[in-house]
Amino acid sequence: MTNRLLPAEGAYDPVILLSWPHERSDWADVLDEVNRYYERLTDILVGIGLDVIIVTPQANNINAFRRRLTASDKVKIFECRTNDTWSRDFGPIVVNSNGEWIINDFKFNGWGLKFPACYDNLITSQLCSEGALLGKYENHLGFVLEGGSIESDGVGSIMTTWRCLGSPNRNGNLSRSEIENRLKETLGAKQILWLENGELAGDDTDAHIDTLARFCGDQKIIYTGCDDYNDVHFRSLERMKQELKNFRNVKGEPYELIELPLPDPLFDDEGLRMPATYANYLITPSHIIMPSYGQSEKDRLAETILKIAYNKEVIAIDSQILITQHGSLHCATMQMPKELINLKYEW
Repeated sequence: MTNRLLPAEGAYDPVILLSWPHERSDWADVLDEVNRYYERLTDILVGIGLDVIIVTPQANNINAFRRRLTASDKVKIFECRTNDTWSRDFGPIVVNSNGEWIINDFKFNGWGLKFPACYDNLITSQLCSEGALLGKYENHLGFVLEGGSIESDGVGSIMTTWRCLGSPNRNGNLSRSEIENRLKETLGAKQILWLENGELAGDDTDAHIDTLARFCGDQKIIYTGCDDYNDVHFRSLERMKQELKNFRNVKGEPYELIELPLPDPLFDDEGLRMPATYANYLITPSHIIMPSYGQSEKDRLAETILKIAYNKEVIAIDSQILITQHGSLHCATMQMPKELINLKYEW
């Protein structure tokens, strides 16, 4: 398993995997509103020239929406049973090895057995076994790994959090060095950058890295900061920033750190804080698709920071409905190389 590499997000022409909400998911009470969100997200992705694969147990419903799109041929529908909508965490993690794309199928167990995942855990294997996706398939279902828990700079550094990967209900039988070896073997990592600090209130994922810190090339890290001493996140995020200052890329160089604001607190119907974060954005070759939260000043600030850092146009989409189920935009998407789409498959 040598000579492989997990590309940086946005490094290739992607197809984006979405999992559509339905009445048997946690979205049942707000289904119309969340469906409108997914329609808006799909419109944005297709509008910037990307292909989209939608997995859903109700293909007929999505077909009606697809027919309304100007570029309807860019939306592919794969009918299968699903538990939920967080394709970042159950979708394929694709690496390149000497020009060949390898589809890694890791185990998804509902973020450490918190939620049902029996159908979502099968989606990658179904896409491959039924011929919807091309590429070499590798079964790694003996190892729990979610896409939102890892971040690659594209040249050998994988950033992650020990709170997530070391949690007892994921890979509790493995030591840190054993987990590192798995990541190096399957993803081609040269080094693992572990964060010990940083977590958002209301986060069910046990501190996924895509809520906290993201690579911008191989020399910058964009991270979630907090400047309010009275905020419950202040100490943890401050300690995380100190850790980030000590990180080095594979050349031994420190990263330039760029801070994103923390959104003002958002609370659910029970008064519990939800894990809103601007770090949960999707990187594409031409654009950054960023979640916003109805906070005009902070939304604009985050958009400006990302536009300057990546030198790309930023498209913001109000993601307040997504955060009610404790996830955001990046969690709802997973990129794969466009060339993996089997055009002969009857989409």
